[in-house]
Amino acid sequence: MDAKQIIAKRIAQELKNGNLVNLGIGIPTLVANYIPNDVEVFLQSENGIIGLGPLADENNIDYNLTNPSGQYATILKHGMFFDTSLSFMMIRGGHLDVTVLGALEVDQEGSIASWIIPGKLVPGMGGSMDLVTGAKRVIIATTHMNKDESKIKEKCTLPLTGYKKASLIVTELAVMEVREDGLYLIERHPDVSIEEIISKTDAKLKYNQVQLMEV
Repeated sequence: MDAKQIIAKRIAQELKNGNLVNLGIGIPTLVANYIPNDVEVFLQSENGIIGLGPLADENNIDYNLTNPSGQYATILKHGMFFDTSLSFMMIRGGHLDVTVLGALEVDQEGSIASWIIPGKLVPGMGGSMDLVTGAKRVIIATTHMNKDESKIKEKCTLPLTGYKKASLIVTELAVMEVREDGLYLIERHPDVSIEEIISKTDAKLKYNQVQLMEV
């Protein structure tokens, strides 16, 4: 299982029955493929959908149905469609239980930088600023490193998407929880030591009992 799949599978374990959940562009879209059969959540999409199912395979593509990433998606039997204004009323009105977002950087205070690298052309921040402000819980799905540089920072260096908004950070190496007194390492990949995670993390990690991730 590659890094992105490890992250998506682990985050799916955080979703609870009845949650209204928004999955951001990139790794977060893969979470839909790992939601347990005995857990019913309602996946909301900025482009006006509640009831997204897993990504479509080549045998069930509907060319009129995509998620915000532009990937062909499926919709569950209880699903519904609506306009963008209603979609963002849900987001900005605080009705989302969870949003899962990717990040360029995330720091030990839970601040998130996800929308721009200065000097590079980008289409814009999309709905990310609304999502991190409006959701009750923000989970970050990101690879631990960008080449040789840690993406888990002591302090974000890129322009922020949200200040102190993340509550949980999941990478292919570790699960980290943002608490009032710092960033705690709570789970590690079975093949990775605590010492290796610390060496690949710019943030100052605290830990007590560290569990093994299910991979």
